[in-house]
Amino acid sequence: QVQLVESGGGLVQAGGSLRLSCAASGSTFSAYAMGWFRQAPGKEREFVARITWRLGITTYADFVKGRFTISRDNAKITVDLQMNSLKPEDTAVYYCATRPTSTAPYNNWGQGTQVTVST
Repeated sequence: QVQLVESGGGLVQAGGSLRLSCAASGSTFSAYAMGWFRQAPGKEREFVARITWRLGITTYADFVKGRFTISRDNAKITVDLQMNSLKPEDTAVYYCATRPTSTAPYNNWGQGTQVTVST
């Protein structure tokens, strides 16, 4: 089983930036895509962004378009999420996850990293 470990969360003022990283380790890594999700207190977990592993095709939720950028490093097996122009409503626990095929659900999740954006 591949382990996913997120890092880079923290406290930032509105308008600031943070860069999250998700590192995969353990068994031989194989995935169709890696994605970032977030869950705010009292809310459902929601999709933020994803990148396909082989071709690097990116998809974003509308509420982060133009502010967040997802990228991958195939050699290091990491996926980063650069978050700019952060808003208080971006406050949440951010999770990375892998999806084994284009039709399968995300089935391997990290433990999450807290992002808090203050006013």
